[in-house]
Amino acid sequence: MRYWLMKSEPDEFSIQDLQQRPQQTEGWDGVRNYQARNFMRDGMSEGDLALFYHSNTKVPGVVGIMRISREGYPDDTAFDPKDPHYDPKSDPEKPRWYRVDVTFERELARTIPLAEIKDHAEQLEGLPLVRKGNRLSVMPVDKAHWDFILDLENAGEA
Repeated sequence: MRYWLMKSEPDEFSIQDLQQRPQQTEGWDGVRNYQARNFMRDGMSEGDLALFYHSNTKVPGVVGIMRISREGYPDDTAFDPKDPHYDPKSDPEKPRWYRVDVTFERELARTIPLAEIKDHAEQLEGLPLVRKGNRLSVMPVDKAHWDFILDLENAGEA
């Protein structure tokens, strides 16, 4: 099993939105970064776990856990001219963009803010999220970092 962190702006798609979907499952679409796409296309496997991270909000941070419930497949939003994620250079015969399906596991007891995560940069050394200038929306998380971040949930630093 692998571990991941996936970012979404809560105004676009939140942990609560995922929880309210039928079967609490949704396609994670609209990723338009090649490195993040490669993680979804080539790295993620059914059963992997991902931290759900709310970005571009007053308090960005980790808010929940989801499971990868379908491995990478072509992101059809890239083929739809009416979709905001449309890419005229993407072809259904040779797709450029991929998505995975994610299923809600649980909402955290509290948001673990990015600022708090960065306060532990020494313990989280190597985690892409704490690197200066990181903009990836999908990134791998090693098991030790995963465990450390989830331990913060009950640390009472809210």
